[in-house]
Amino acid sequence: MKLKTFLFALTLSLIIFNCSSNIEYSETFKKETAGSYLYNQDDLIEVYYENDKLFLNWRGGKIEPVAIAENEFFVADMYKKLWFVQHPETKERYLSIIPEGDNGKTTYDYLKAPKGYKTPSLHLKEGNYEKALAGYLEIKKQDSTSIFIRERDFNSMGYKHIRKHEYEKAIGVLKLNAALHPNSANAFDSLAEAYLLNGDSLEAYRNYKKTLEIYSANKRAKAYVDAYKSKVQ
Repeated sequence: MKLKTFLFALTLSLIIFNCSSNIEYSETFKKETAGSYLYNQDDLIEVYYENDKLFLNWRGGKIEPVAIAENEFFVADMYKKLWFVQHPETKERYLSIIPEGDNGKTTYDYLKAPKGYKTPSLHLKEGNYEKALAGYLEIKKQDSTSIFIRERDFNSMGYKHIRKHEYEKAIGVLKLNAALHPNSANAFDSLAEAYLLNGDSLEAYRNYKKTLEIYSANKRAKAYVDAYKSKVQ
């Protein structure tokens, strides 16, 4: 570990030393490269320029990479050297990782997203549940085991809202969770509870009923469904 840290520090020092002059970016270059790039299915790298300096916004942190040339820079937080490339066929732009040893092979790693693009998690944070669900369903289509659509994570988020008495937000999150995991009794049980706490007995009944269809041994769901039926009859 100590050797790796030393080599990292040495490499970074050499890069900074070799980049003694400031890089000047053309307006065309800045216009073509500024924007958001998909680091993964639910995470963006934002590229922008301030006072003719290149910056990244990644995972909530402002990063100033070490500029090596106009189209080459080192990001210590990622421990990667990157450059901007355009796919010769699709004409789409990417942030590309320059491999160690620079073997001359171009890879297309982080696709530039359309202007105004938002990740599913950002839509969720802003309360745009339908758009968030559409994004998460697309992720599920590509990878049904993706870490970005874990049932327990959405369930936990829903209960955080419940503890704060933010029942509408809880319903939004838990409804999304049930749509992503339609065979989960627990997802519908949690949604039913949120509706009940929000004073919507009919939706609570419907979701507890759905819970029982998946898992008939859920005693709480059965008790509520029976009590509701006897009340409305």
